Amino acid sequence: MGTSLQPTDLMSPGRNLEGYVQAVSAIPVLSAEEERALADRLYHEQDLESARLLVMSHLRFVVHIAKSYSGYGLSQADLIQEGNVGLMKAVKRFNPTVGVRLVSFAVHWIKAEMHEFILRNWRIVKVATTKAQRKMFFNLRSAKKRLAWLTSAEVDAVAEDLGVEPRVVREMEGRLSSQDTPFDHGVDDDDDQAFKAPAYYLEDKRSDPARLLEDAQWDETSSQRLRQAIGNLDERSQNILAQRWLQEEKATLHQLAAQYQVSAERIRQLEKNAMKKVRAVLEA
Repeated sequence: MGTSLQPTDLMSPGRNLEGYVQAVSAIPVLSAEEERALADRLYHEQDLESARLLVMSHLRFVVHIAKSYSGYGLSQADLIQEGNVGLMKAVKRFNPTVGVRLVSFAVHWIKAEMHEFILRNWRIVKVATTKAQRKMFFNLRSAKKRLAWLTSAEVDAVAEDLGVEPRVVREMEGRLSSQDTPFDHGVDDDDDQAFKAPAYYLEDKRSDPARLLEDAQWDETSSQRLRQAIGNLDERSQNILAQRWLQEEKATLHQLAAQYQVSAERIRQLEKNAMKKVRAVLEA
């Protein structure tokens, strides 16, 4: 079972993926008796050399699984690296007394690490976050045999097979069919394509310096005209507007009526006339 691979090489295939695949394919496959002997030494004696040999002899299996996920557009080397992490976790937890081969036990750990990597890197916007959504993601990817959208019958069939509502299948299909869009246009985009970038139609106008200056000047001008308009009123009208509109605890018509010893209707008329004069100045 000798090999030129070093323990540090197990984590990643590096740049020479083809050479890595050839190297791990040359490692002999363990017989059931050899695997059991190594697993027993690791389980009962914590023998690290046995763990290394178990991992080495199953690297080809990780490569095989990684090839089944080639349709996600992610690096095979990265998938193999993540799968190797899962393999080492499986070897660490493998109990030879259960009576199953390591390859049957390790497949869950290898795929779990690959799935996590795919979900982290396949899209900028995460398509699946909960356990149920993750299961739906990989099952639906496997169920779709063509690029077209699923028909109603196909949606119902997939939903029944996975034990979910048809709307859940439709929702995940929409996520799978979506694409990430860069916020800014690419350097090679021409003028006919550049305007489609979100940076053009999602612009935050509130941060425009010209607009901020214009708004500030408008607010200042409006405040000055409002002070001027109120200043042109008689003292009683100014006080009525102040108590009715400019104080935190606004006075009622009846309170002002008692203060000026007139009817509430008269206070309402004075307020209305004062507001009309102020509005005329502001709109001029």
